[in-house]
Order: sequence, then C-alpha cells, then structure tokens
Amino acid sequence: MGRKPILPRVWHFASFGAPGVVIYLCFVMAPILISFGYSLTNHNPFSPPAEFVGLENYRLLFQDEQFLTALRVTTILTVIVVVVPNVLGLGVAVLLDRKGWLYNALRSVFFTPVILSSVVVSIIWTKLLDDRGPVNDALRALGVEHPPGWLSDPDLALYSVASIVCWQMLGFCVVVYLAGLQGVPAELLEAAEIDGAGPVRRFRAVTWPLLAPSLTINTVVLLISAFKTYDYVKVVTNGGPGSGTTATIAFDVLATGLDANHVGYASAMAMVMLVIVATLTTIVLRFLRRREVDL
Repeated sequence: MGRKPILPRVWHFASFGAPGVVIYLCFVMAPILISFGYSLTNHNPFSPPAEFVGLENYRLLFQDEQFLTALRVTTILTVIVVVVPNVLGLGVAVLLDRKGWLYNALRSVFFTPVILSSVVVSIIWTKLLDDRGPVNDALRALGVEHPPGWLSDPDLALYSVASIVCWQMLGFCVVVYLAGLQGVPAELLEAAEIDGAGPVRRFRAVTWPLLAPSLTINTVVLLISAFKTYDYVKVVTNGGPGSGTTATIAFDVLATGLDANHVGYASAMAMVMLVIVATLTTIVLRFLRRREVDL
C-alpha cells in the first residue's frame, strides 16, 4: 500500500497547530527576545538613542546590592509559599475527603480566596494587619500591650506578605489534593486494611505515593507564582518597610523599568529571573516526575 500524500497531512497538522504556535510565538517568544535585546542596551525611553552595552548590565547586576537583596527576599518567599500551602493543603484535603453537604460547603469556602483578585486580597489583609487593625485590636483585648507591627516591622513584613500569598493559594492546593485523593482506588485501601495496616500506614504506603501527580502540580504552580510575586508586595508594603525588606525581583524589575525608566537594566533583571525560574522548574519537574515513574 502506497503512503498517503504528505501535503494533506501537513495541512491537517497546520490547521490545528498553527493558531497555537502563532500565539506562542507572538505572546511568549517575541517578548522574551525583545526583552533580551533591550538587556544588551542602556535603553531609556526618555533618553534616546539607546547604546549597545553587551553584557555590562548583567555584570553590574551581580554587583548590585539591591538586586542581591531582592534575590534573597524572593528565595525566602518562594520557600515559604511552596512548603506551607502544600503541607496545609494536604492536611485540609484529607479532612475534607468525605461525603456530605457540610464538606461540600467547606470545600467552597477554602476555594473562594483563589478566585479573588490578588489586589483585593492584599487590600483586605492590609486593613486586617494594620497596627490599628482588627488583628492587633484583638491581641490588645487579650492583654498584649504591644502587638507586633505585622507590616511595619522589617523583621516581620516579609513573613506577613508570604502568609497572605499562602492564604490565597491554600484553596488551590486543597482542590488539587482532593482530586488526587478521590482518584485513589478503594480496593487498594481495603486490601491494605485487610493486611492489618492502620490509617497512618495506609496513607503512607498507599495514598501518599498515588498523590505524586498532585504534588507535582502544586509544587510547580506555587514555585512559579511565588517567584513572580509583585502585586502583593506593591499593595501591602510597596517594597518596605525600610529599604527593600519585602522587594522581590519582580517588584524591582517593574520599579526599575517603569519608575526609574532604566528599561535595559530592568530587562537584564527580568532575563535573569526567567533563567532562574526555568532552571528551578525543570529541576523540580524532573525530580517529581521521576518519583511518579517509580510508583
């Protein structure tokens, strides 16, 4: 039997794949390439023309204390946001993995923050954590004379911002883990119970290994979301209190590019951020997917 003509097959593939490829090239690859081009110049929209400086922006970047501080802040924020919602989300999902209208209602309650705008969430928590806000008023009512400055204390502000991000992302983790829990075959749990395994043993030997895909999804989504955190910082602390105590890399990129108009330098920061996120995501995916394969 002769092979089918290649032209119809190419046309068939192009008709389905071309729209996605064009969108990807226009809205993902093109901005990345343009940003990389800007990063090799000293481009400032209010001081034309731009001059080619090569890798000078990158060299200055790793000598810039402000950028290194932002990298440290982003790392701390990312570790907290990846670990805390994952752990709490798994615990809440296990508790809600039951039938009944009450558990269905609680699932909706936990997921509600996810659908809210991050700006709205930030404004709400800014009011709650204000020095004269409801949280500190409640602490004073309990006898605490000098409540913490959740957003005004440089030692606490970053952890307050991280807590807000964790609070909003918790519901996402709960839903993903619930989907994983409901996909665990009941016969495996029954077989383990017949063999004498208790609840903890059943969870560790049967349920947890089968939640590997859920762990992968949550970890990657949280990693990317935490590393590009900007809106929470902008609304809640505006990078303060003090000098850059909560300023993430994403916050510094926009502040440098839009406020200070140093587009070339900001583009170099954005490219470094892209490389870091891509590298971390690749490593995490490879590690977690290997765990899935080994099941």
